Parts: sequence; C-alpha cells; structure tokens
Amino acid sequence: MICKKYIYFLTTLVMWISTCCKSKTNNSLSGRDFYEIMESGEIKALTLSGSMSYFIYKGAEMGYQYELIKNFADANNLRLKIIIANNETELREMLETGKGDIIACNFPVTNEGKEKFLYCGEESINEQVLVQRSNKGDTLLNDIPDLIGKNIWVIHDTKYYSRLLNLNNESGGGINIHSIDKDTVSVEDLIEMVANGEIPYTVSDLDLAKLNKTYYSNINIALKISHPQRSSWMVDKRSPKLAENVNEWFKNNSNTTKYRAIIKRYFEMSKLPGDAPAPIISNKAISVHDKYFKQYAPKIPWDWRLLASIAYQESKFYVDKVSWAGATGLMGIMPKTAETFNMELDRLIDPESSVETATKLIKRLNKHFSSIENEEERIKFILASYNGGLGHVTDAQALAEKYGKDPHVWEDNVLECLKLKKLPEYYNDPVCKSGYFRGTESIAYVKAVMERWKYYQEKVEE
Repeated sequence: MICKKYIYFLTTLVMWISTCCKSKTNNSLSGRDFYEIMESGEIKALTLSGSMSYFIYKGAEMGYQYELIKNFADANNLRLKIIIANNETELREMLETGKGDIIACNFPVTNEGKEKFLYCGEESINEQVLVQRSNKGDTLLNDIPDLIGKNIWVIHDTKYYSRLLNLNNESGGGINIHSIDKDTVSVEDLIEMVANGEIPYTVSDLDLAKLNKTYYSNINIALKISHPQRSSWMVDKRSPKLAENVNEWFKNNSNTTKYRAIIKRYFEMSKLPGDAPAPIISNKAISVHDKYFKQYAPKIPWDWRLLASIAYQESKFYVDKVSWAGATGLMGIMPKTAETFNMELDRLIDPESSVETATKLIKRLNKHFSSIENEEERIKFILASYNGGLGHVTDAQALAEKYGKDPHVWEDNVLECLKLKKLPEYYNDPVCKSGYFRGTESIAYVKAVMERWKYYQEKVEE
C-alpha cells in the first residue's frame, strides 16, 4: 500500500515537473507581456529596413516607425533593442517564436492575423496612389478613367501590379502596364524616375509617396486608385497588457509637440539640398567663414576651398541651419558626431567648433580609406561617408568586391553598389551590415561638392 502511494506520488511529481517544463518552453517561444518587459528593462522591437521604418543615416538610427517605438520605450524607461527581419513573413515568425516583443512597423490588418495576434498602436489607413509629375505644363490625371491609354510602370508581381491588372479588367482594357523586375529597382526608384521625367507614371502606397514628396517636390500624389487598407503594430495574443500600454501611449501622445515633430520630420520637411548658385565674395574670398576653413584645412590636410564647398552644401553658410535629420550648423554636424568628438551640443551652431569637428571626422575617414591611393578618389569616398555614414559606404565596397567591381574606385564601381542598397536583395545580403540606404542622395552630394570645389578652385585664389 505504501509502495503504491509512493509510486503514485512520484508519477504525479514527474508529470507536474514535465508540465512546468513544457509550459516554460512554450512561454519562451511566445511573446512576453508588459510586466515581464518592464522587469527586464528592455523591449525588443521587430521591424524592417526601409525609409518608412528603420535606417541608419549619418551614423544615427532613424525612421518614422523607429522614432515612435523609441519614444514609447523612453516613456517607460526601457532600453530599445531593434531586430531587423528580411520580410513580413519573417516578422510574423519572429514574433510567434518570441524573438521580439512587438512588430513596430505597419502590418496589414487581416482576419487571419487577428486569430494569432493583437493589433495595437496607431491605426494607419493607407491607399495606393498614382505618382505623376506636376511640372509647369504637365497635364494631371484626375480620375481612374484617365489611366486608359497611359503608360504606367510598376514592379512585377506586387500589389501595385495586381491592382493595375484589376483596374484594367474593370475598365475593359487600355491601360498600358509596364512591369519591371523587383531585383533591379524599388518603388522609390520609380518615383524618382517620374520626378526626373524618365517615366510618366508609377504607383505607390500613400505614406511612402508622401515621404518621397519631401525629396521630389514636383510629384503629384492626389489620385487614389485603391480601397483603403488598415494597418498597425502587432504583438502576440499572449501580450494583452503590452498592447494595452501601446494603445494608451498613442492615445496620450498623438497630439503632443514631440509626436507632431516626428510626423513633420518625415512627411513634411523638405529633404531637398536646394539649387541656389554657389556665390563667392571675390577672387580671394568665398564666405565670411573662410578664416576657419583656412585654419583647420592644413590639419587634414585638404584644400580649404573643399571645406568651403562642404559647408555650402550643408548649410549655405548659415550657422544656425538644422536639417530634417538633425545635422546642425555650418558643417552639418550630427549630435551623435559631436558627442563622439567631445563637442558640447550647445556649440553646434558655433562656426569654428563646427569646422574643427568636421575636420576631425574627415581625418578619421581619411585614415579609414588610406588604402585608396589616389587622393581625389579617396575624397569621394570620404564625402559619401560624411553625408550618409561610413557603414553604408563600406557596405557598398563589400558589394563591389562580391560582384567583381573595384572597391577602391568610385565611378561605375562603388557608386553603382551604393545605389543597390535601396533593394532588399542587396541590403539584406550578409556582406552588408548597415541595412537599407537611399544611396542616390549621397551620390548627388559627392557630385555637387566636387563640382563646386572645382568651381572655387577656378574662381578663388588658394
């Protein structure tokens, strides 16, 4: 009798331990709820690389969705850990297996998703829009029937392509749909091509189109061609308190100055460098700040007129200029860069401090690219890194080496690979460490600074 009771006790104990272990294992593969996150002191946010979600620019983490989740983390005194997935499918899998606490980028709201996840945060209503150029003299399309007979370029096998096919069927045909391989261009590339007049029309989500309108002021995005699609952030169903706290944070912050500033930074502030001419005072002077360029240029050593060219590109010589990304002062110094070189943030608008810090950064970049023997060639790499961040340029060099190009030559080599970092196939490549990048901006920056430098060399005495 005692023996049977003992056996029963042991059996029950083993079953209890097994159940606990199984439960513990299951919990490790599921989302943590808010109290567990608070206890750990860290929230793990899953997201995608991209201009709407997360990217690194001038060495700083950025992105509309990133700034929102960062503000939520800060409000709760939590460290933020960003985990990048390659695509939406991987995002869901990572959330299901507990590799992250929350998907912090807009995810489509579907009935299937509601069975496994909780949607939370600000609900975004997105639509597909026609992107068309609106220069003086351009005739704008104002209604869907206007698409008949028009040439519209989209990426093959995407929702944009499918939408155009449906519209074409509904209208009885006549829309000229041109599809492009997704491995060669991005939606943002097509928007740029519309702005530059290379193609007449493309299709984009409204939020992405609004963001790109800050880069290309001559595009029109008013014509909506699809039904609204709801999307928001997502957590595991076993994390209801996390969803509740995220919802509460958005409710309390959606009208704050800080929240409004984030929206303005990404969807309203112009990202255009401006096309004003590069004036000079005389054949001996470029600006009132020349003394600083001449004082610090020998420390690199560079031609002082090249520093002046950078300053003009960054600020048009206005010492209190602040870019959409936070680059401040005469030389466009980022706060993170200032901290790296022990520059006090209240000195960002001081012209001498700005030039001094810029030369320290250039000196560091010059050392990094010391294997590039041709000095003018090396300057192009330094300028691209000064503008967009060293990580993206070294990524482009790695891609160049992988695809048989010269990693020490800018034109037709690293420049072309920097362009590719808009495409998931390339920025998700294991040789790339810094993710998505809008390389065309840095390419234009290098060209503009170099051309202005040549102009200064011709017009202004050394």
